[in-house]
Amino acid sequence: MKIISLNRGYFAFILGLLLWCSHMHANYLRPNTDDFYQSTITGTVTDDQGPMAGVNIIVKGTNRGTITDEKGQYSISAEMGEVLIFSFMGFTTQEIPITSSAIDVTMSEDSRQLEEVVINAGYYKVKDKERTGSIAKITAKDIEKQPVTNMLATMQGRMAGVDIVQSSGIGGSGFEIKIRGQNSLRADGNAPLYIIDGVPYSSEALSVGYTNTVMSLPSSPLNNINPGDIESIEVLKDADATAIYGSRGANGVVLITTKKGKAGKARFTLNINKGAGKVTRFMDLMNTEQYLAMREEAYANDGITAFPANAYDVNGTWDRTRHTDWQRELTGGTAQFTKVNAAVSGGSDLTQFMVSGNYAKETTVFPGDFAYQKGNVRMNLNHESADKRFRTNFSAGYTHQDNDQPSRDYTVESRTLAPNAPALFDEEGNLNWENGTFSNPLRHLKGKSLAKTYDLVANALFGYQLLENLELRSNFGFTDLRHEESSTLPSTIYNPEWGLGPEFSSISIGNAARQSWIAEPQLHYKAEFGKARIDALAGATFQSQTGRQLVQRANGFTSNNLIYNLAAATTVVTDIDETAVYKYQAFFGRANVIWNERYIVNLTARRDGSSRFGPGKQFANFGAVGAAWLFGSEKPFENSIVSFGKLRGSYGIAGNDQIGNYQYLDTYTTTGENYQGIIGLEPTRLFNPDFAWESNRKLEAALEMGFLKDRIFLTIAAFENRSSNQLVGVPLPGTAGFSSIQANLDATVDNKGFELTLRTANVQQKDFSWTTNVNLTVARNKLVSFPGLEASTYSSQFVLGEPLNIRKVYRYLGVDAQTGIYRFEDKNGDGLINSSDRTHVADLNPKFYGGFQNQLRYKNWNLDFLFQFVKQQKYNTASLGIPGMMGNQSADLLDHWQGEGDTAAYQQFTTGTTAAVTQGYVNFLSSDGVITDGSFIRLKNISLSYDVPKHWIGQMGCKVVFEGQNLLTITHYKGADPEFTGSNSLPPLRILTAGLQLTF
Repeated sequence: MKIISLNRGYFAFILGLLLWCSHMHANYLRPNTDDFYQSTITGTVTDDQGPMAGVNIIVKGTNRGTITDEKGQYSISAEMGEVLIFSFMGFTTQEIPITSSAIDVTMSEDSRQLEEVVINAGYYKVKDKERTGSIAKITAKDIEKQPVTNMLATMQGRMAGVDIVQSSGIGGSGFEIKIRGQNSLRADGNAPLYIIDGVPYSSEALSVGYTNTVMSLPSSPLNNINPGDIESIEVLKDADATAIYGSRGANGVVLITTKKGKAGKARFTLNINKGAGKVTRFMDLMNTEQYLAMREEAYANDGITAFPANAYDVNGTWDRTRHTDWQRELTGGTAQFTKVNAAVSGGSDLTQFMVSGNYAKETTVFPGDFAYQKGNVRMNLNHESADKRFRTNFSAGYTHQDNDQPSRDYTVESRTLAPNAPALFDEEGNLNWENGTFSNPLRHLKGKSLAKTYDLVANALFGYQLLENLELRSNFGFTDLRHEESSTLPSTIYNPEWGLGPEFSSISIGNAARQSWIAEPQLHYKAEFGKARIDALAGATFQSQTGRQLVQRANGFTSNNLIYNLAAATTVVTDIDETAVYKYQAFFGRANVIWNERYIVNLTARRDGSSRFGPGKQFANFGAVGAAWLFGSEKPFENSIVSFGKLRGSYGIAGNDQIGNYQYLDTYTTTGENYQGIIGLEPTRLFNPDFAWESNRKLEAALEMGFLKDRIFLTIAAFENRSSNQLVGVPLPGTAGFSSIQANLDATVDNKGFELTLRTANVQQKDFSWTTNVNLTVARNKLVSFPGLEASTYSSQFVLGEPLNIRKVYRYLGVDAQTGIYRFEDKNGDGLINSSDRTHVADLNPKFYGGFQNQLRYKNWNLDFLFQFVKQQKYNTASLGIPGMMGNQSADLLDHWQGEGDTAAYQQFTTGTTAAVTQGYVNFLSSDGVITDGSFIRLKNISLSYDVPKHWIGQMGCKVVFEGQNLLTITHYKGADPEFTGSNSLPPLRILTAGLQLTF
C-alpha cells in the first residue's frame, strides 16, 4: 500500500492553531508563570519535506505550550530537565528531555494515524479509514523525487491497478494509461477522466501524428501539467469511487490537486535541478566483419556471383574495413535536463496565497541543437470570512511549451545502417553524400518538427454555510488550450545527386484550439443523530467544450526560405478543417451513512446527458452502492495485534461517451473534384439514431487490515468490470456503400483481477526510520461475447474468450534443417500457409505488474528507491529487415542456417530475390516466433537527499538532492527496451540529476 502522506496545508495549520487557542483559553485566568522560568527553548521542527507549521508543543505535565510558525520554528519557556512533547496529526508524538536551549526535532509519520488522513474523492472528501471505494494516492513527497516533466511518469509502479507505459523517450512525448484494464474495443475509448482542482481536463490528442512526425503518437495535452505544482494525485478505480462522475468515470478518474498557500509569514522556496539523460540500452548488432559475411552469404545463397552496382557496402564502393557504431553515433548523445521551480506563499488565518513559477528544458540525445522547453506560472488564493460561513478559492495556471525536434527520429537508422557506411561529414565539414551513394542520416537536420502549446486552466470555488449543517457551494472552471505544430521536409534532405529543388519541399501543419467551461452548483448536508452520522450531497454539472482543428499539407515552394508560408506553395491540401461542440450536463447525488463508527453505506446516483448520442439516447442513469464494516473496532479485536480492520465492497454502473463528436450523424466531406466550378460533396458516415451509451458494470470486494498499530498494513481487493453495448464500427454489406456504421454492438468485455498493497513500518526511531511499500496487480481481460465475430472485419483482431490485446499468429515450428527456411503449422491441412492458418493466440497483456518501494531516513539523510516490475510477453524480432539485404542486423542472427542438417534459430540469409526464403521471413513476422518474454524489473526511481543542519546555514532551509530515473533494468528481452510500446522510436532515457531546495 502506498504511504499516504498528510496534507499539512491550511487545514493542518488551523488545527494546530485551534489547539493553541484552546490552551490559551485554559490559561486565561492563570498567572503568567513563564516569568518564573529562566530558559527559553528554541528550535525548528521538520519532516523529510522540510519545515512543519502548526506542530503542537507542550511542556509535559503543564499547560504551557505553543505551536510552530510557517518556518517550523518555535520558542517556549521551560526549565532544564523538563520534557517537551511534540505532536502533529499523522506523525508520531515525541517526548524530548530538555538538555540545552536549542532543540531541533524531525517528525516521522505515524502509520496508525494515517487512517485519519483525508482523501480527495472529487466532489467530497473522506477519511481514509471511512472510504468505501477504491482510491489510490500519491503526494508531492513522491512526485518531487522524480526528474520528470509529465505527471503520469510520477505514477509508474506506485499504484495498484494503474498500468502506465511511456510512448517515447523524446522530450514532450506522452504516456498510455489503463486503470484496471481495457474496457472498450476502441483503443481511444479507454482513457480515464482527468480533473484539475475540480475542472475536467480533456486528454484527447491535440492533432494527427504526421504533422509532428518525430513523435510516435500525436501530442498529448497532459504534458501541460507541471509535476512541481501538484500536491496530490488520487486515482478513483471502483464503481463507488467513480460513480459520482457518472459516464465520465467509466475508465477511472485521475484527480489532480495543486499546491495551496499556508497561513503565516511570506515563505519563498526555490528548487534548482540539473542533470543528464542517456539511452538505457542498445541492441547488440553485428560488427563490420560479421555484417559483410552475412551479405556475402546472402548473395551466395541466392546464386548471385557478382555484387550489383548498388551494393555499395560489399562491392568496394564503401570502405570494407570501416566500422561505426551508429547507435552511439546517432542516439548515444547526452540529453541535458534543467528544472527551476520558485514559489512564494503566506497569508493570514483568513486569507492565504501562493504564486509559483516553473521552467524546464530537456535537450535530445540526437545530433543537433534541439530541445523541449516548458514554462508555467500558477497562482492560488484562499479566503474565509471571519464568521467562517463564507469561503472561496481561486486558482489559475498558464503553461507554454516549445518543442523543437529533428524532422525524424534517428532510432531506426541507428540500428539499420551498414556498420561500414561512410562518415557523416566530408573533409570540409559538409554533409557527406559519398558521391550519391550514401543517404546521410543527418539530412533530417535540415527539416524540423516544431510544436508550441499555450494552455490556461482556471477555477473558482464559492461556498456559503446556509445553516449549521448545510452548505451551498459552486464550482466554476475554464480551460483554453491552443496548439500549433509543423513538420518540414525541405528539398535539402534529399541526395544532391538527384538534383531536386525547392519545388519538392513539403510541410505538414496542424493547428488545434480547445475551450471549455463548467459550472457545478452543489448542496452539502452533514448531521449527527445519535449513533448515526449522515453526509449528503446533491448537485448538477453543466459543461461545454468547443474544439477547432485545421490540418494542412503543402508542397512546391519557390524557395526553402518560404517553406512556412503556405501562400508560396503551388499545392495546398486541407486534410481536416472542423469545429466541434461537445455539451454535457448531469444531476448527481450522494448519501453516506455511518452507524456507530463501524458500519458505513455510501449511495451514489447520477443522470448524465451527452450531445454525442442520437435523439432520445442522450440521457442515461448511472449509480453505485458501497458498504464497509470497520470490524477492527469490534470487541474480539480489542487489545490484539489487529489494530485496524475493514471489509468493504461496491457495485455500480457507469457509462462511456468517449466516441468523438457527431458520430451518430450522417456526415459529408468535399471530394476535391471540381465540376463546372463547383467542388462536390460525398457522404462519409451514415446516420444512426439508436447510437447510445456504452455500459460498464463494476464489482469489487476488498479487505484492509492493520497489525501492530498499523506498522503492517495490508489491502487485498478483487474486482470485475464488464463493459457492454460497445460503440464500434459495425460491418455492413458492400451493397450499402459503406463498409461499416457507427453503432452499439452487443459485445461484452470482461476485466477481472486482484490488487494487493502492503505497507510496513520496519523501523521507527528518532534518528532512523524505514518503511516499505509493495503493490501488485494481477489482471485478466477477456472478450466474453461478440455476435457474428467470425464473419466481421474484426475476426482477425479478436477471439472469443481471449483478451483484447492479442495477436492472431502462425504457430512457429522452427527452421527446416534441409531447406533452411522457417516452418509453420498448417492448421487446416491444405498444404498452404496463409491467413486461415493464423489461429494461434499470443496474449500481449501484462500477466501481473507492480512496484516495490523503500524509504529510509537516518538523521538528516533520506533515501527513497522504487523498483517497477512487469510480467509480460512482447512482440520482438531480432531481425531489422530481411536478413541478408543491405542493413545491419542483430548479432543473434549469427545463429542461422548455413547448410543441410544445420540446427539453427534463424533461417538462411537472402537478398530478397529468393521468394520462398522471403515469404518465410514475412510469415515469421506474423508468427509466435517473434513473441518473446518482455518481463523486466527496473530500478525506476531513486532519490537521495540531505537536509543541511540549521546551525550551518542559519534560518534558511537547504536540502541537497540527487535523483535518478530508469537506472537499472533486469530483463531477457532482446529489443531495446521491454517497457517501451514503440519499435521505431527512442526508448525512455536513463536520467540523473542533482539539485538544491532552498527555503527562506
